Amino acid sequence: MAHIKVAIADDHKIFRSGVINTLVPYENIRFIYEADDGQHLLQLMEKQQPDVILMDLKMPNMDGIEATVKVKEKYPDVKIIILTMYEDDNFIVHLVENGANAYLLKNADPEEIYEAICTTFEKGFYFNENVNLALLKKVLHKNKQQFKPTLKNEIQLNDREQEVLKLICSEYTTQEISEQIYLSPRTVEGIRQKLLEKLNVKNSVGLVLYAFRSGLIE
Repeated sequence: MAHIKVAIADDHKIFRSGVINTLVPYENIRFIYEADDGQHLLQLMEKQQPDVILMDLKMPNMDGIEATVKVKEKYPDVKIIILTMYEDDNFIVHLVENGANAYLLKNADPEEIYEAICTTFEKGFYFNENVNLALLKKVLHKNKQQFKPTLKNEIQLNDREQEVLKLICSEYTTQEISEQIYLSPRTVEGIRQKLLEKLNVKNSVGLVLYAFRSGLIE
């Protein structure tokens, strides 16, 4: 039986080991190496190329966005499955447009990860419902300016914006926030609108997700 050679790039060793162990029962795939980040992955690929890579996005030194582009430039036939906690449509569309062959969340069942590995190896892509919906939205809003996602902390929030964001995450209303920080409700609403624009999100749920991912709240 021919094996599908698989590599995994993720900066969390426990997660890498967990993925590998859950896929042990599938005899037609074989993990050939693990990488701590994008740079490490590219170094390993100079000696041996996998058929499929399971790629995390947020990694030190070289993140998965940059690594995906570099791998596809140098090894276009290698299939890349993004395996990440980021479920934002902007990430999905951007990665697919830049060569990713599949996009899965880290809470995916082992069966789906296995299916994605086999399908991308055989057919060149694996698009689940999340990917299909993200791409459909992209087509329907093709004239809308596309936000390029980044994992680098380039968005700067001033102290007042951070203060309002934390209170929003604590489920304070506009009126309650205004009383808490001694600003008018109109000013608070203005800061909230500025946060939506800066972070490129549509509602308070998006603000909370950003605050969680950036470490402003736990």
